Amino acid sequence: MSPTARKATVRRETRETRIELTLNLDGSGQARIETGIPFFDHMLELLAKHSLFDLRLRAAGDLPVDYHHTVEDVGLTLGQALTEALGERRGITRYGWSLLPMDDALSRVALDLGGRPYLVYAVSHRKQKIRDFHLGLIEHFFRSFTDQGRLNLHIAQLYGQDPHHAYESIFKGVAWALRLAVARDPRVKHVPSSKGVL
Repeated sequence: MSPTARKATVRRETRETRIELTLNLDGSGQARIETGIPFFDHMLELLAKHSLFDLRLRAAGDLPVDYHHTVEDVGLTLGQALTEALGERRGITRYGWSLLPMDDALSRVALDLGGRPYLVYAVSHRKQKIRDFHLGLIEHFFRSFTDQGRLNLHIAQLYGQDPHHAYESIFKGVAWALRLAVARDPRVKHVPSSKGVL
């Protein structure tokens, strides 16, 4: 008997954004992403590719005002989809980590799908923008994702001169850690917690 499909479709509509997102945790890394923010699209494509999640995302936001609402709400929507796709979180590895190089940059990521949201975010790179994208929004994205995804996420971008490489190493590192954490372990028959619930 094949295991239950771990998929979710989430729609979010506010006065500031309209988002539709479909996530398949057992995919092959296929991505179709349209947020209207090219750098952000690229980072999300990397997240899908290296986690092996299939991700379809269309977001329409108030971009002439700011990118903030769109980036934050995509994080909320992606986190909600992760929570729905995982269900009771039975049989998963639960923990994931990576030490991810990207040319001159290196990021360390560790996460726990244990159900308690917490983000620790430390970035050594001090450049504030890539073109017109304010890099401080990345922290907002991960905080929103962490809150709705109910995970404990530690990100440390350790070093690197090129800002694109620095943030690419973050997204690839998170992707690899998620890939490990959501993996099914046939030895884990129930929820991976001594409490019996996540």
